[in-house]
Amino acid sequence: MNVLEATEERLSLIFSDFDNVLVAFSCGKDSGVLLSLAYKYATENNCLNKLAFYYEDYEAGYRYTDEYAERTFAELNVDRKYWLCLPITAACSVSMYEPHWIPWDDEKESIWVRKMPVGDYVINAKNCPYEFIKGTKGFDARLQFSDWFAKKYGRTAVLVGIRAQESLTRRAIFTSQHRKYMHKGLCYSKQLQNNTCNFYPIYDWLTEDIWVANAKFGFDYNKIYDLYYQAGLTIDQMRVASPFHHSGQDNLKLYRVIDPGNWGKMVGRVNGCNFGGIYGGTSATGWRKVEKPKHFTWKQYANFLISTLPDVTKKKFLYHINRLLKTWKEVGYGRNPEVIQTMKDEGLVLENTHTICNRCTKQKIYEVVKFKNDDFLDETSIPMFRKCPSWKAICVAIMKNDYTGTYLGLQRTKDQNIMRQNALNKYQARKRLKELSGEKA
Repeated sequence: MNVLEATEERLSLIFSDFDNVLVAFSCGKDSGVLLSLAYKYATENNCLNKLAFYYEDYEAGYRYTDEYAERTFAELNVDRKYWLCLPITAACSVSMYEPHWIPWDDEKESIWVRKMPVGDYVINAKNCPYEFIKGTKGFDARLQFSDWFAKKYGRTAVLVGIRAQESLTRRAIFTSQHRKYMHKGLCYSKQLQNNTCNFYPIYDWLTEDIWVANAKFGFDYNKIYDLYYQAGLTIDQMRVASPFHHSGQDNLKLYRVIDPGNWGKMVGRVNGCNFGGIYGGTSATGWRKVEKPKHFTWKQYANFLISTLPDVTKKKFLYHINRLLKTWKEVGYGRNPEVIQTMKDEGLVLENTHTICNRCTKQKIYEVVKFKNDDFLDETSIPMFRKCPSWKAICVAIMKNDYTGTYLGLQRTKDQNIMRQNALNKYQARKRLKELSGEKA
């Protein structure tokens, strides 16, 4: 079968196994096609009563995205639809001073990029049907919403339009041998709570498949893609993301031309927006070919870049750089024999513990090695910086505003995990108290 037939088979199983099917709609090409396919299936199989969808609005974006959202909410005959305009914490990669920003922040209403949408399906800080804490991360906000939805309406399948072709990270979601929590062992599913489960029905589609489906069925889509095409972008370069997020940074400069009205408001909304619009997608922000001044080594250049940062950001970078080096020296990382040999050839002195990395699924392939050197290499020929960090990689991370060290392969610290869990526990405790109070009343 082709990918369309496979997706229809998946939708049949999902609609059959769950009381509700909630589509996470972002106004991008993938989630747009997924919503259209789910709506088409529900209409043809007389189960529209099970279908619902939501859109998490980030305030700043192309007007074409807003228009697409408005058309979708007006035209789809779905009773349960939700337009979320909540003051979440969103990533901001264009500013060293504001690593995050808060869309729909009521304290900054006077400089909002646009007015709050109108409709009985709009959920904001004033009418949210469940307790929402300002500054909740966008990802966590989506989990909270789907959890509230499932508790109100019953077992829910949440459809997410991500594809393995987009990145190795997304591909790993479907191919990792460490995955345990799946619905009926299906690789395109992820069990979240007892009553919610994520599904990725178009995970094996190619970008070309998305546009073939739009043409074949006449699906509506975000017309910003037409303008991207006219601007010379290939179909693989076209992204609809939060404009200040690193994945949308490369196209930020197009806002000035495509949507000049919104551009002026965006410049006043987020610190660093204009810089990102000029230099996004260039070596100035750590993309493509990165060069350093000839009189600097990469370590000297990294120290120079760090010296130009605000104090808070500087401390974060120095902390993560020291943490990365300490982990390599005291704990080590699992690497395959080819990478280990390359590291040795380039001058690293390694201690091979001959311990198989517990995250490796192939026996005797990934052995844990530790640095015996007191410093990183200045530069390495290994293409993936996560495999062997260097001072050049650190320079790139600084340019990308990657103050958490994700680009260098760092995971959350123990303290960060504790803080996150405490926040979740606090939220759950508050919600439980409200439920108990309601029962007594």
